[in-house]
Amino acid sequence: MSILKLKPSCKDYLWGGHRLVDEYGKEYDGDVLAETWELSCHPDGPSTIVNGPWAGKTLPQYIEEAGSQVLGTNCRRFRDFPILIKFIDAKQSLSIQVHPDNRYALKNEGQYGKTEMWYVVDAGKDAFLYFGFEKEISKEEFEQRIKEDTLLEVLHKTPVQKGDVLFIKSGTIHAIGSDILIAEIQQNSNVTYRVYDYGRVGKDGKKRELHVDKALAVTRREPVKRESAAYPHVADCDYFTVDKLNLDGAVMKQISGTVTEASFASILFLDGCGTISCQGETLSFKKGESFFLPAGSGSYTVEGTCDALVTTIRPKKNPIRIGIDIGGTDTKIGLVDEQNQLIATDVMPTGADRPAGEVIADIARRTLDFLETQNIDLDQCLGAGIGVPGTVDSQNGVVLYSNNIRWDHVEIVKEMERVLPIPVRIANDADCAALGEAVAGAAKGSSDMLMLTLGTGVGGGIIRDGKIFCGDRIGGCEVGHLVVAEGGELCTCGRRGCLEAYASATALIRDAKKATGKDLNPKEIFEGAKAGDAVLKEIVDRYIHYLGSGMVSLVNIFRPDMVLLGGGVSAQGETLLAPIREMLKTECFGGELGKLPTLAIATLGNKAGMIGAASLV
Repeated sequence: MSILKLKPSCKDYLWGGHRLVDEYGKEYDGDVLAETWELSCHPDGPSTIVNGPWAGKTLPQYIEEAGSQVLGTNCRRFRDFPILIKFIDAKQSLSIQVHPDNRYALKNEGQYGKTEMWYVVDAGKDAFLYFGFEKEISKEEFEQRIKEDTLLEVLHKTPVQKGDVLFIKSGTIHAIGSDILIAEIQQNSNVTYRVYDYGRVGKDGKKRELHVDKALAVTRREPVKRESAAYPHVADCDYFTVDKLNLDGAVMKQISGTVTEASFASILFLDGCGTISCQGETLSFKKGESFFLPAGSGSYTVEGTCDALVTTIRPKKNPIRIGIDIGGTDTKIGLVDEQNQLIATDVMPTGADRPAGEVIADIARRTLDFLETQNIDLDQCLGAGIGVPGTVDSQNGVVLYSNNIRWDHVEIVKEMERVLPIPVRIANDADCAALGEAVAGAAKGSSDMLMLTLGTGVGGGIIRDGKIFCGDRIGGCEVGHLVVAEGGELCTCGRRGCLEAYASATALIRDAKKATGKDLNPKEIFEGAKAGDAVLKEIVDRYIHYLGSGMVSLVNIFRPDMVLLGGGVSAQGETLLAPIREMLKTECFGGELGKLPTLAIATLGNKAGMIGAASLV
């Protein structure tokens, strides 16, 4: 099924006419049809599929059941369906209004703001739109003119005719005048702040509500330059790209296009009639009809006579990803660019003794504030990745258990998206650190690597084919709990003989204390061994032996291109690496004939978790 024909949701706002029924054949019984939402997943009025096996399903139901891949890879950055496309029949003038940007709307309305495009399908002889101000005015004058009903005196009138295009950014005061028929492509939002309404009353007999305080907060109070067409497109922005399709039936009778895996295509026919074909399927079209072609549909052909608008979603320009590394004490927030470089970081106390929901909400709010201080709009962010200590269900966005922050079955993604309205992904923090080193650190360029972090415990992550390997949904890989000494030292997990019980910094300090009676840190232990202390040398040799044994087993199983050591003990560098390389040569299956991995020290330090988390997006 490659072509979905859509039936719109209908709106009877009081300023509307009846042209959409009389001239465009819309199925509607009322006296007034102001708008038809032709491509909509908005809960206030979703469009419905009318053909094929999905007939009777709403567009959001189809996307839910068919899978998000039908939207395309360029839509992954949106938490919700990105756009709403409608016809607007303005028999009377619409109210003077303004739309907020994403930041304000999400904070105050719980949904996205609105940037939109108007294509004038038809207009009367003297038709005009209000678009921005004639001159810059103060906030005080703006408010006063709203109160005195003199706002129209300072608004800019823009005469329009059939075929005109206006691009209206959020924060621009505007209104559609009477006797105009418009096709509108907009962000998927229904937030409008009304500031003047000609004294009209609604169905309840009362004047319609104005939203003065909110409009004062979001309106740009200066003249707006009318932008020319975004050549070669009719309109182009991070939310939508619109192209014009024209067939005159004489010189141009047929045109073809391609719907790639990157984006779906919406085709809205403004006039004419003919056929649209894709993947062996052919449907007829007529004036006013709307079609949805899922991402990856391939080549399509339109034949006949028509004017149509084709809407797709392009890649975001200069995208930023957010990487969040949650620790027991501190949480680090990083902004990562397309080259996997950290461009800014922030640190906040985790406060893990509080309820999980409170912690998550604070991290989300801190992230929004951090973006603002860096002058980066939320629109620029593809999404946020989060590294969390413990066992996580990355597919369902749940922290199953984390001893470090005392979380048990916490739906972190759902909680985070309540405040941070962008796609959110999670993984185990050690896995994120490994991924960070793979994309931007010592293992950059390696698609198959593993990393051991030698700290309080032994953590680590495994990267296979460039992605985190974590088995059946549950992460991460607990490499520290590989048994290297059957019946040996008691591990924190309750078993005996785990790698963590022998190769962690904690184990090294424990063994030195037992042998010397002194509280020595890892650096002092290694320095003493180098200086000739026989007791400490024996402890270090034993430590390296068990670390190497665990690494040999992991290499035999996963056969990585590269193995990295991170964490505090890894600062010993070649003192660790040299003897372990020899162990790999002699103890790995096949020895040097088996193409042994490169062994190195991780280079990103505490940046790795943020970069790796951002790479989840």
